[in-house]
Amino acid sequence: MTSSSLPPLSTPAARTRYAGLDGMRAVAVALVVVYHLFPPAFSGGFIGVDVFFVIRGFLITSLLLREKATTGRISLGKFWQRRARRLLPAVTVMIAVCATAALFVGGDVLVRMGAQVLGALTFTYNWVSIGAGASYFAADTPELFRNLWSLGIEEQFYVLWPLLLMLLLLLRSRWLRIGVVLAGAAASAVWMATLVSQGADPTRAYFGTDSHAFGLLAGVALAFAWTAIPASAPGWMLRRATHAATVALGSAALVGLVVLAFVPASDTASTFPGALLLATAFSLLAIVCAIWPGSPFGRALDAAPLRYVGDRSYAIYLWHWPLVVLLTIWATGHSPDVGVPVWVGLFALVLTMVAAELSYRLVEMPVRRLGFRGCLRLWGHRIVESAGARWATLGSGALAITLLVGTTAAVASAPVQTSAQDVVQAGLDALASASPEPTEVGVSAGPTPPPSAPPAGSPGSHGGSSPAPTATERPNKAPAPSPEPTPVRGDEVSAIGDSVMLAAAPALLEHLPGIQIDAAVSRSMWAGPGIVQHLADTGQLRRYVVVALGTNGPVDAGSLAELRRIAGPDRQVILVNSFAPRNWIEGVNRDLADFAADNRGTWIADWSSAIAGQTQLLAGDNIHPSAGGGDVFASVVQEQIDAAELQRATAESRVRFREHLLERGLIFPLPS
Repeated sequence: MTSSSLPPLSTPAARTRYAGLDGMRAVAVALVVVYHLFPPAFSGGFIGVDVFFVIRGFLITSLLLREKATTGRISLGKFWQRRARRLLPAVTVMIAVCATAALFVGGDVLVRMGAQVLGALTFTYNWVSIGAGASYFAADTPELFRNLWSLGIEEQFYVLWPLLLMLLLLLRSRWLRIGVVLAGAAASAVWMATLVSQGADPTRAYFGTDSHAFGLLAGVALAFAWTAIPASAPGWMLRRATHAATVALGSAALVGLVVLAFVPASDTASTFPGALLLATAFSLLAIVCAIWPGSPFGRALDAAPLRYVGDRSYAIYLWHWPLVVLLTIWATGHSPDVGVPVWVGLFALVLTMVAAELSYRLVEMPVRRLGFRGCLRLWGHRIVESAGARWATLGSGALAITLLVGTTAAVASAPVQTSAQDVVQAGLDALASASPEPTEVGVSAGPTPPPSAPPAGSPGSHGGSSPAPTATERPNKAPAPSPEPTPVRGDEVSAIGDSVMLAAAPALLEHLPGIQIDAAVSRSMWAGPGIVQHLADTGQLRRYVVVALGTNGPVDAGSLAELRRIAGPDRQVILVNSFAPRNWIEGVNRDLADFAADNRGTWIADWSSAIAGQTQLLAGDNIHPSAGGGDVFASVVQEQIDAAELQRATAESRVRFREHLLERGLIFPLPS
């Protein structure tokens, strides 16, 4: 049975419809879909969720106020039943299909599948993610149902708001109610800014119902204000000037949303909540202009294509992210946060529209119109209706059982952590085995050298010259000195890095036994000088200093210069460049190369070029090296250390050769 053959909806929302809101939903879902399927287009397209929040707050509150005005009461049971009919069937089907598909894709896409399914089905995904420390903006965890965080906030709003509304209605003044709601919205925005200002990942602030309720509450305030306008609008509202104003202001609001969607997010209050508040304001303005009595702007947003997308916006939002995750991992082996090929984005868009249409016609509309029990009765009637209907119904039941089994198997077989987390953990374990006691700065491995290792070229140092014999001790025909580089041992190397070095730690320990490694997750170049200073102050800094701190953000020239100064002229500094699908990496590698070119005794270990053609040796995030990638990392570091040692020995040999020529009288000293 298709939606066209079902009885019409009879809910309060169905009886009164606001012009233009389907079009606004279409705009909101388009921003989010383009943001996810075609990065980096609309790099701020996540603001589409806030457009949804404003619409939801306005519509739900309008529905409840209309029910109170019509019947004198609000039926919480019926309200929650309608919400369950609207949301649960489609999300349940999507979860079952995508979790079963994930079972066949395998790998990182199955990580935390049990927690994801639980959070999705209970509409608590936002808090489940926060509790697990997941990040909306990270590339290392391809959460299959990550997009359901916003449904969690909405459903929690649907549960709590009707209760709070009945308390708020005890206030006799409409404007006092609006003031209370706006105060709550302001408090939520301030709380988001406070959380972000603490310097942590903005996911807690973005996912929190408490810190991201301002859009919903703004929509609530608009619903209260709109009830002040009578259903029969005064004549001045219908004048052409008013119509022109709604078109101009509404169009400007939509343009503002699109422009805002091009602004990349920062991890500061300028985005959280700055950009989100701006999106909320644009949404409020667009909604007012759309629903204004007789507004041409509302009629324009009611164009058939926009209404089509708006009607299916819930299903489109549900399906687009899981599909692009599955397709991207299947096609490329990594998360869509790393990058989505254009053909994958287009294919995911086509599948999303097909899945949304099927969901809308076969799942959402039947349940909304017949209810859960009505649909079950319909299934029972179809089994005895005819042979064709019987087999179709039994086939649907078999498919449902298969999906249930597939979802259960996906949950049961889910790995605890991603491949990137696995290789980083392997590095931590290797360092813990090599050095059970961590240093004060980070995780370290390798024996501690003597308190003051002699610098290169000094008496008794490795690779340096022995005390020069006196003239009477020298043979008359001493051979001309030649370069005498000695293989650098691991106990002559201090290595400082981030999680990439952690992942490569087992290979570094194997290639350079005794190497001292100080590495930590999420470390950047800003931390480098402090770590080097600590090692120098405690007599632990060795002749060769390897630094790999470019993965987590741009490098600072001042930090590099300070690091080079602390290392001193007698130590060789090896800067390992970076490889990651992040927009700052090219600049990082360029800055490192320029610094090495301008500073004597500083070298580049070209990890980026070495791994670029062997990305199969990286974990699923396309950043951290697996065991094979770790060997490449360690080989690049060791080769550059050996090259630096050869050049150091060659320079020293030239000095000795000049001394040799001076002793034999073949050249004369330069005038002072």
